[in-house]
Amino acid sequence: MMSSFFELSGVTKNFGGVQAVSKMTFSMEKGELAGLMGPNGAGKTTVFNLITGVYDPDEGSILFKGENLVPLKTFQVTARGVARTFQNLRLFQRSTVLENVMTAAQHHVPYTFVEGITHLGRWRSKEREIREKSMTLLERVGLADRAGQAAGTLPYGYQRRLEIARALALDPELLLLDEPAAGMNAEEVASLNLLIQDIHRDFALTILVIEHHMDLVMEICPHIICMNFGAKIAEGTPREVQNHPEVLKAYLGEEEDE
Repeated sequence: MMSSFFELSGVTKNFGGVQAVSKMTFSMEKGELAGLMGPNGAGKTTVFNLITGVYDPDEGSILFKGENLVPLKTFQVTARGVARTFQNLRLFQRSTVLENVMTAAQHHVPYTFVEGITHLGRWRSKEREIREKSMTLLERVGLADRAGQAAGTLPYGYQRRLEIARALALDPELLLLDEPAAGMNAEEVASLNLLIQDIHRDFALTILVIEHHMDLVMEICPHIICMNFGAKIAEGTPREVQNHPEVLKAYLGEEEDE
């Protein structure tokens, strides 16, 4: 029996006496677009931190293409083909939009340290390739005309797009988007939905989206995992999850009480 492209099995993480993630189990097939949703504080970002080696789980396994990621450091996970964005933007604010993407695109450039310092040998041709690749990615996310602008001066929604372009520059097979719609208005969220769907299709990526707001996840993700207090409470199609009694109680109940 073939294993899934990506799979969490019994993943648990405790911080002191608090169980942030409890026996989290789900899997994704190659090419899926899935959503991980739940109320604020449900443990969603902790799951991403466990996947990417920021935290080590206390129990369980995280398999990507059959390899257990648990023993690996963050840079090793990235090298395996896993890239992420962050809930709190982590751009180089004073660097240009283009420089932010080029920095990520250099992660597996074959020129030597000496060539990089002297700008001799393969450096010139590789630097040209990196620039062209980075500009292509900026064009894909609608930021090519802002390539020379300092990243920190971009409108917030555009900074979110830049972070996605930077993650794509790492050439991932699995892309993790941590609350990409945070702080956006309804129009920006609708535009982001289209961008994520286009990237999913055009780059043939497997994408897992964390989102607190149900609108984005329900619209674009055929496969949804819902969690609360660190544990999975439902999994299935948008309709199945939306009508699940535990989700109504834990998630939709927030809105009903307001």
